[in-house]
Amino acid sequence: MTRKVADCRKYPSESHCTLTIAGEEEEVLRAATAHAVSVHKHEDTPELREQIRGLLEDEKAA
Repeated sequence: MTRKVADCRKYPSESHCTLTIAGEEEEVLRAATAHAVSVHKHEDTPELREQIRGLLEDEKAA
């Protein structure tokens, strides 16, 4: 299974966040949603989760 990555550095924010989350898609989606809510003050909605899912990228091999 291909691991997915969510990288805050690719999305400008006032906090200049540098967090990167990698893992299986559902793990990353849960963690990235929690991060978006707690750090970036987004509301946890189905729309937010779909937006995050659409931004996930395949992890590049080391």
